[in-house]
Amino acid sequence: MIEALTLAAPGGPLREGLDRILQANLGALIVVGDGPEVLSICSGGFLLDAEYTPQRLSELAKMDGAIILAADASRIARANVHLVPSPVATSETGTRHRTAERVARSLDVPVITVSEDLSVISVYRGPHKRQLAPITRLLGRANQALQTLERYRDRLDIVTNALSALEVEDMVTMRDVVTVLQRTEMVRRIAEEVDGYSVELGADGRLVRLQLDEMLANVDDERRQVLRDYLPNSAEWGVDEALDALAELSTESLLDLKRVASVLQMANSDLETPLHPHGYRLLSKIPRLPSQVANNIVSRYGGLQEILRATVEDLDEVEGIEPTGARFVKEGLARLAETSILDRLG
Repeated sequence: MIEALTLAAPGGPLREGLDRILQANLGALIVVGDGPEVLSICSGGFLLDAEYTPQRLSELAKMDGAIILAADASRIARANVHLVPSPVATSETGTRHRTAERVARSLDVPVITVSEDLSVISVYRGPHKRQLAPITRLLGRANQALQTLERYRDRLDIVTNALSALEVEDMVTMRDVVTVLQRTEMVRRIAEEVDGYSVELGADGRLVRLQLDEMLANVDDERRQVLRDYLPNSAEWGVDEALDALAELSTESLLDLKRVASVLQMANSDLETPLHPHGYRLLSKIPRLPSQVANNIVSRYGGLQEILRATVEDLDEVEGIEPTGARFVKEGLARLAETSILDRLG
C-alpha cells in the first residue's frame, strides 16, 4: 500500500492525471501493472503501449473501460478494457469499485478508482483500501500527529535520562527499563502514522518528513541498546524478535507495564525487581567508540558497574584498545556519569 500511495502522491505525474480526471467530473478505473496475471483478466479494449502523460490519462478516462498502466506508471498499456477478476467477496457497491477491490484482492497490483459522483480518489492494494484525503486535511492531520509525537519524544527523553542516572548509581528496577521500552514503542507507532501522512502528501510532505526524521533521531538505536543491556540470558529470542513482540502488542496491552515485561520474557513479574545493565547503552554514547570495542569491553567485564570501576590500565588490556583509547573511554564514561547524575538532580 505504501508503494501504491507513493505512486499516487501529489507532485507525481500519475496524481496530476488523477486530478485532471476529478476536475473534468469524470470517473476512472486504473490498474497499475501490465504483467501476464493482469492481462489474463482483460477483455476487449485496445492496445496502446504509449508513453504516459497526465493529458492522455484524462482523455482516456472519458471511456467507460479500465485503463492499464505499466508497473511504474511510465506507459499506458491498454485502455477501455473490461476486467473479469475472480468473484471474491467485496464490501463495495458500485460496479467500478467492486471490480477494483476484486482485482486488488486477487492480484498483487495497485488499483486506483476515481469516483465521478463523490469526486474521491481511492487506492486498493490487497485487502486494503485508502481513500485519498485533500492536501489541506492531510497537512492538518500530519501537524497534529507531529505535535503529539513531540510531546511523547520529550517524555521519552526524560525517562531515558533518568535511566542513565540510575544505571550509574546501580539503582535500576524493571519498572524503569520497561517504561523506557514502552515509551520508545509509543513514539515508533506515532511516527509510523506520521510517515503514512508524509507518503500520501508526496512532494507536499517534505517538511513533515524533515521534522519526523529530527524527532526520531537515535530512538531506534536507543531501544536496541536497552534491550541488549537487559534482555535476560534465558530469553528465547534476540533484540529483533523482542522488537517484533512489542510491535504486536495492542495499545491497551502496551499501557500495562507488567504485560510488556511478560512479553519481553523478563522472568520476574515484580516491577521493583533490581536489574543490572551490561553497559552497551552507556558505551554507545561515547563518541567515535567502535561498536566492536564496546562489545569487547562488555565481554571482559560483564556489567556496567564493573566497567565503571575499571582503571585506565585495566581498560588498556581489552582487545582493540590502545593506551590513548583506554584513557578516552575512561574519561568518556566519567563525563557521562557526571552528566547523568547532574541531569537527575537538576
